[in-house]
Amino acid sequence: MFSGIIEEAALVVALRKEQENLHLTMECTFVDELKIDQSVAHNGVCLTVVEKTDNTYTVTAIKETLDRTNLGKLVVGSKVNLERSMIMNGRLDGHIVQGHVDQTAVCTEVKEADGSWYFTFEYAFDQAMAKRGYMTVDKGSVTVNGVSLTVCNPTNNSFQVAIIPYTHEHTNFHQIEKGTVVNIEFDIIGKYVSRMMSF
Repeated sequence: MFSGIIEEAALVVALRKEQENLHLTMECTFVDELKIDQSVAHNGVCLTVVEKTDNTYTVTAIKETLDRTNLGKLVVGSKVNLERSMIMNGRLDGHIVQGHVDQTAVCTEVKEADGSWYFTFEYAFDQAMAKRGYMTVDKGSVTVNGVSLTVCNPTNNSFQVAIIPYTHEHTNFHQIEKGTVVNIEFDIIGKYVSRMMSF
């Protein structure tokens, strides 16, 4: 379980294919605090630490994950938003995030707004999935590359988010431009409400 509050935008230092799996090796400032088998969200994708060195750690993404997310598009030098799992004894600063990415979206516009930015994203819309809560609603929550954000101006297949300078600088949002593919996770509460309404 995560909150969508990014700890660090870390560098990919190595990528290794093994059959249909991809091993991602990351360099970050809190490697010494990680343990084998620990969950870490990578651009919003929950992955398990499988190897460690003094300054790097490695996780493995399977084909299903690579097909559904943007992790297969990473290259050495890419920045990835990292968040360790939530400690359940404090404030929930973001929203409840599972680390189970629903699908990808494409950035269609980046607009500067007097020191902040509005990012617009489009995703493949499926009516049946929308009825099950796989959609965005105005002022609802959405996770983009693991970042907990508030939705504005949603349509059937798009939404905007406003990004403040701190988030722009401390996550990989500063690398997102028109055409960039991002991971999105729709709000789990919306999914549960939609499911209950179907009975």
